Amino acid sequence: MPEITLSQAVNQAIAEEMRRDETVFLIGEDVAEAGTPFKVTSGLVEEFSTERIIDTPISEPGFMGLAVGAAMTGSRPIVDLMFGDFLFLVMDQLCNQAAKIHYMSGGKLNVPLVLRTNLGATRRSAAQHSQSLHALVAHIPGLKVAMPSSAYEAKGLLKTAIRDDNPVVIFEDKLMYQDKAFVPEEEYCLPFGKAAILREGTDVTLIGTSSMRQVCEKAALLLEQDGISAEVIDPRTLVPLDENTILDSVKRTSRAIVVDEGHQNFGTTAEIAARISEKAFYFLDAPVIRMGAMDVPIPFSPVLEDITVPTAAVVAEKAKKIVAGELIHAL
Repeated sequence: MPEITLSQAVNQAIAEEMRRDETVFLIGEDVAEAGTPFKVTSGLVEEFSTERIIDTPISEPGFMGLAVGAAMTGSRPIVDLMFGDFLFLVMDQLCNQAAKIHYMSGGKLNVPLVLRTNLGATRRSAAQHSQSLHALVAHIPGLKVAMPSSAYEAKGLLKTAIRDDNPVVIFEDKLMYQDKAFVPEEEYCLPFGKAAILREGTDVTLIGTSSMRQVCEKAALLLEQDGISAEVIDPRTLVPLDENTILDSVKRTSRAIVVDEGHQNFGTTAEIAARISEKAFYFLDAPVIRMGAMDVPIPFSPVLEDITVPTAAVVAEKAKKIVAGELIHAL
């Protein structure tokens, strides 16, 4: 099983699906010769030509609308949105059109479209290129939302998304493109709505999305030094969300911390924490803790930016307190 980067895994998934299905094409800014700013799609244009790897003008609403129309009429477009922050430019096409056409047509029309974009701070890209906006689209019925946490998940989830008959938004953490993981050479797809238990534990459940999975894994190692056993779960997809795996874990450990890089208010951490509180309340020995990004625009200053998102040390410290029962009366 070779070890490849997340960038290579995404590239492989696109190439394999384009070879398998001639209705698949890729569209976006600088996706052809430039290979995107992160070089994720480099080399694809040489194999599939500019008829299927299509560079667009700087008009996100325009090429997103084109992709929605193409999906409705038999194609399977992959839209490359250069930065997740540009979601605001395509919200009408994505949330008012793609998400609703199947329902408004009485099931006669589908929109098998994949929107690939990214998230994540601590890259020194300032407030307009560092946001994590996955909670916005997860809020919209009709859209599926996937959040790969490694090269393995990135390839398997993207292949599943391309074959899905519904619109899917995939968020890749921009700091993880060069991170490596073992990826099978044989074809595989990862099912939506199936979380991964990355580490078993008995004292507290740590639920981490995207790059926060690694934060939770590092926190679990820190906790182990203090004799605390942490279970680590990667949801993989927010919509659909694997409630059963999360709830079963919390029922075993009696404590939970939800970690996400999106802003904490009204976000992913709130939704997952609410479901745990509603459906596993009588199993809890401590309040469900939410840990998200600070509710401020992401700063450009490295010193300030680094303290806006959760770290392994902070997660571990919070876990120690809930295991010790110190937060029950403080909250």
